[in-house]
Amino acid sequence: MDAHSLDTLIQSLRRLPGVGVRSAQRMAFHLLQHDRAGAELLAHALQQAVAQIRHCTQCHTFTEAEICATCLDPRRDASKLCVVETPADQAALERTSAFRGRYFVLMGRLSPLEGIGPRDIGVQRLIARASDGVVQEVILATNFTAEGETTAHVIGQALKNRGLTVTRLARGVPAGSELEYVDLGTIAHALADRR
Repeated sequence: MDAHSLDTLIQSLRRLPGVGVRSAQRMAFHLLQHDRAGAELLAHALQQAVAQIRHCTQCHTFTEAEICATCLDPRRDASKLCVVETPADQAALERTSAFRGRYFVLMGRLSPLEGIGPRDIGVQRLIARASDGVVQEVILATNFTAEGETTAHVIGQALKNRGLTVTRLARGVPAGSELEYVDLGTIAHALADRR
């Protein structure tokens, strides 16, 4: 086998999050040695996904149609708009079956150190969507990282300035956990946000 093709495969696998050189080598060797049919299936699935999956024109999540199934579902509460960073975050919320509103997926978060500003994550599109006259509450469900908190703050201020009700996901002690093992920041936020 041409070493160039193998190196290209390994470097391509390294683009995946959390995959280093050794993991990429193991994956490449496994696919080529033990699962060539799986390698072809993976290659075909990637080509199909790249060719057919795009962003929903309303919520910006991944879909094969112009508008995703969630946005088209008439049973969803259009007055509630939940803002998440990624389609994976949206999927996590959907698995809970606790939210029956609509979404807006930022496809990122603000990160001044990486040069990612409001324009890069579609804040103007979000403001336009939230100001449509139907949305009454915007729920900020960005992650509880420094970047996620900054993103929530910037978006929250922009939406409040337009007279919209803005809420944030609550933080607290995970169910089933023991306080002595929970980090101090989580305990402090849970205490401050108690109800």
